[in-house]
Amino acid sequence: MVNDKRLFYGSCLALITTALSFSIRAGILPQLGEQLSLTPVQLGFINSMWFLGFPLSMVVGGLVYYTIGPKKIMQFAFFAHAVGILLTIYSGSYMGLLISTFLIGLGNGCTEAACNPMISDTYEGVKMSKMMNRFHMWFPGGIVIGSLVSKFMTDAGFGWESQIWVIMIPTVVYAYLFFGQEFPKPKVALSASISENLKAMVSPLFIFIFACMALTAITEFGPQQWTGIILSKSGAQPMLILALVTGLMAVARYFGGEVVHKLDQTGVLLGSAVLATIGIYLFSTQTGTMAYAAAIIYALGIAYFWPNMIGFVAAKIPKSGALGMSIVGAVGMFSSSIFQPIIGNWINSDRVEQAALGLTGDDLELAAGQATLSTMIIFPAILIIAFTLLYFWVKNMKSSEAA
Repeated sequence: MVNDKRLFYGSCLALITTALSFSIRAGILPQLGEQLSLTPVQLGFINSMWFLGFPLSMVVGGLVYYTIGPKKIMQFAFFAHAVGILLTIYSGSYMGLLISTFLIGLGNGCTEAACNPMISDTYEGVKMSKMMNRFHMWFPGGIVIGSLVSKFMTDAGFGWESQIWVIMIPTVVYAYLFFGQEFPKPKVALSASISENLKAMVSPLFIFIFACMALTAITEFGPQQWTGIILSKSGAQPMLILALVTGLMAVARYFGGEVVHKLDQTGVLLGSAVLATIGIYLFSTQTGTMAYAAAIIYALGIAYFWPNMIGFVAAKIPKSGALGMSIVGAVGMFSSSIFQPIIGNWINSDRVEQAALGLTGDDLELAAGQATLSTMIIFPAILIIAFTLLYFWVKNMKSSEAA
């Protein structure tokens, strides 16, 4: 008998492991660089392993989901997380950190590859959207937890090894919750066929969502990744902005099921694009206290992107199966990775441009950062047009099915 609550709680703990690996590892980078004499370039390559392992295992997990099942995928996730954590602590070398971070990335991707379709197979309709949002609330929620834990432990004088041990706590708990459990059977029998998955994935609707996912992901991860650099001279505290954004995202996703029930996924995605556009615009024009108001609007805009893009594929393109959900999630991670250096180049170019106007010091940094943010508005602005089309597209589909 499937114990859906235990499986769901286990999934949430696995996603918290993912979030802690993201936030705590970011928090310990200065200590790693100092103690192991690593250059910024080497630290950058270590971080890139997290983003490389994540989408890679998502795609492979989606391909084998209906062959080996979510249970074995999560067993590998536990192995990758546990070995990656231990290797991080005991390797004491640059190469060891590269391998360990890659392993943790693999575990993170397996979590998404197994748990998204498992939740889709466990729940129906509105309940599925509700639980998908509540599952994904633990990524921003876990980032808040990890950021606070890392800051507290660093301020208290704990070494980076002690902080990495914290990631092992949810890892062991999710393994315990999954141990010996029966997992749900696939809803759609055709999903067991990769050829049927691929056929559904060459449909216009899937290709449209695939393209939109690249834009929703960079709208979410782009401004957040550069918050510290862009807002450090604005009079606002960048880490408070990050905590405010991720905290609100977690709360919004908790209540996501009710929002989706009232507006449908297409309405939620369209409204999210509008709020995200307004939020980034305010980031690019406001300073001081108003930056926190911008953070609130921005957080409410991006909160529903990721879970509802995955949920849309599960609900509206079910024959794409676990592979479809994994591919959409993977393109989100790949786009985030690809756009990061592009955004970095925008910042450099804007610095040169603003310096040519005679700006220096903090004024230069603020003007360049806000100019870059104004360029980033293009991502959610395109999504407003795309999701308006999607809204009427799905509406027409429902009318045709009713007829």
